[in-house]
Amino acid sequence: MPKIKTRRAAAKRFTVTGSGEFKRNKAYKSHILEKKSPKRKRNLRKAAIASHADFGRVKKMLPYA
Repeated sequence: MPKIKTRRAAAKRFTVTGSGEFKRNKAYKSHILEKKSPKRKRNLRKAAIASHADFGRVKKMLPYA
């Protein structure tokens, strides 16, 4: 069997936690920040766990993660 290629875009966006979940960064933090409240911007800094519904798709993109 040949090796499976990793989707590089996904590899740059997701990291695997110790329990096997996928950690991701939140969206909407790159520009148009003046109208967003400090509290909202602060909460966007924190990482989130990828949705359970997306787990299979992410797992397929990162076969060795």
